[in-house]
Amino acid sequence: MDKALEHNFVELLEQHQNIVHKVCRLYTNNQHAHNDLFQEITIQLWKAYPKFRGDAKFSTWMYRVGLNTAITLYRKSKRRVNTQEFESVAFKIKAEPYDDTADQQLKLLYQAVHQLNDIEKALVFLYLEDKNYSEISETLGISEVNARVKMNRVKKKLRTILNP
Repeated sequence: MDKALEHNFVELLEQHQNIVHKVCRLYTNNQHAHNDLFQEITIQLWKAYPKFRGDAKFSTWMYRVGLNTAITLYRKSKRRVNTQEFESVAFKIKAEPYDDTADQQLKLLYQAVHQLNDIEKALVFLYLEDKNYSEISETLGISEVNARVKMNRVKKKLRTILNP
């Protein structure tokens, strides 16, 4: 891979790494699992980056790769995956520590979201990121109508969980 491509990838990843942190926060319960998932998503982004055509915004593509990686890993019973060694890569990616001191409302929301299935979690995550239904449907690979219907069902489910 040429140096310009590497440089562009690192720059874009550093600009948008909070997307990956948010996905990790959504699908993990502790810092160790968060770090492992962050690393795996970064590796998958790196492997897929040469095929990124720019048809969608980089952040949309990053959401899709990140969510698909998280869903795939945590649906499998085994948590060990083969990873690529970083020693052969000439650059280092600065990962800023994720601030985990959320207020009580955010903590309650995460507890409620953890009770949802994988697709529902992704749907809520993208909705809370102010993605429109067109972007949500593109990211999740479902129709826009299906995304709206699922979101309405998830809202009702969350209301039930948060207000028993």
